[in-house]
Amino acid sequence: MVRQEALALPDEESAPAFSARMGLARSLRRYKTAFLGLIFLGVLLLMALTAPLIAPHDPHKIDVAKRLWPAYWTPGGIRAHPLGTDSLGRDILSRLIYGARVSIMVGVVSVAISGVVGITLGLVAGFFGGKLDDFIMGLAEIQLAFPFILLAITVMAVVGPGLFNVITVLGISRWVAYGRVVRGQVLTVREKEFVEAARALGYPLHRVLFFQILPNITSPLIVIATFAVAGNIISESSLSFLGLGVPTSTVTWGSMLAEGREYLRVAWWLAAFPGLAIMLTVLSINLIGDWLRDYFDPRLRDQP
Repeated sequence: MVRQEALALPDEESAPAFSARMGLARSLRRYKTAFLGLIFLGVLLLMALTAPLIAPHDPHKIDVAKRLWPAYWTPGGIRAHPLGTDSLGRDILSRLIYGARVSIMVGVVSVAISGVVGITLGLVAGFFGGKLDDFIMGLAEIQLAFPFILLAITVMAVVGPGLFNVITVLGISRWVAYGRVVRGQVLTVREKEFVEAARALGYPLHRVLFFQILPNITSPLIVIATFAVAGNIISESSLSFLGLGVPTSTVTWGSMLAEGREYLRVAWWLAAFPGLAIMLTVLSINLIGDWLRDYFDPRLRDQP
């Protein structure tokens, strides 16, 4: 009898998880725009991961004989270069595919950095309070006093362009949103019975913070991280557009925009396609963020 009850326990424990997955699927069916956004991002991620296999041309290969060829459906275009070529004869489609790798990497890794920094500082500030809380929140207020793009431009002008530098700047400068939200959430749960019980049992501090408190406040953090990915993609494109982001030897959507602005009247496709890629990517991420925000809101989750 004991053995039968032990075998039945995993099914009982898995029931809430199964119910949560079903609720997530039902919610996604209601938000068809978010579903489309997921499809677009899935295709984009697949293209980025398989870029060397699916890109029709070398994105860095220069062929001035093919300079400024238009998209294939316009007069003068050919199917070998579906989206045309740039001022140096490089294939636009191939450069877009390789540029997606940089945008996704910058967006995800920088969000991970800012999340780790912000969540850690927020947990410490909210749990201990006092002067430490005042100090951490004071740092947040000081950073918020500076416009982000001005801060990023200043730092990049000092340290110089580079993929690692861009990721680091975006990661360090975007921790405040996580820190403030986590601090507020910790203030509401640190006196809960499960936290008091963990402390009474002698759990080490890191276990109380990261294994008892943090799992109970993850919902708003997921939403913040989703929107932050979109914001960081735009920021990276802006820095690259200004020549302060990733070096020109690396293909990025922002650098493609910067190159295309000089040819807007004679070769609109140079700026139009990377601009469209940025717009669709950010829009898809924001649609997913809206869906997650509503899903984690208990007032909206169970609406038909």
